[in-house]
Amino acid sequence: MAAVAGAHGVAGEVRLKLFTASADNLKPHARFEAGGRLLTLKSVRPGPQGAVARFAEIGDRTAAEGLRGTLLTVPRESLPELPPGEYYWHDLLGLKVVSPAGDVLGEVVAVENFGASDLLEIARPDGARVLVPLIPAAVPVVAEPLVIDPEWLQ
Repeated sequence: MAAVAGAHGVAGEVRLKLFTASADNLKPHARFEAGGRLLTLKSVRPGPQGAVARFAEIGDRTAAEGLRGTLLTVPRESLPELPPGEYYWHDLLGLKVVSPAGDVLGEVVAVENFGASDLLEIARPDGARVLVPLIPAAVPVVAEPLVIDPEWLQ
């Protein structure tokens, strides 16, 4: 749901890079898995380039800095159901990519968004990687497997 970008202040708050549309989407989750430990969310608010959060187990800047780069996750079953046509990025990882003829073209290894649209990072069988925009022209239907015209993978 987020990654710790670093400390915020001296009292143990952390800056978060959000993988969700809003800091408010973190509030329904009381606990987060963070690199093998559980953290209890005390508060979260919008912040510069993401959010600022406080966890019960983190009491000072040193402890907050120690979390830098840590992913904050929740169990998949605790996420709300999505309406048709929407998806969680996590659900796209590992999807096989095939041509309209059924030829294997690769696998989704990452999903990014740099502002314009979601981008699928496809690992090709030859080891090359290519970014494909997750738009209807390139990916008409999000399903298993993903059918993508090979010209988008050049």
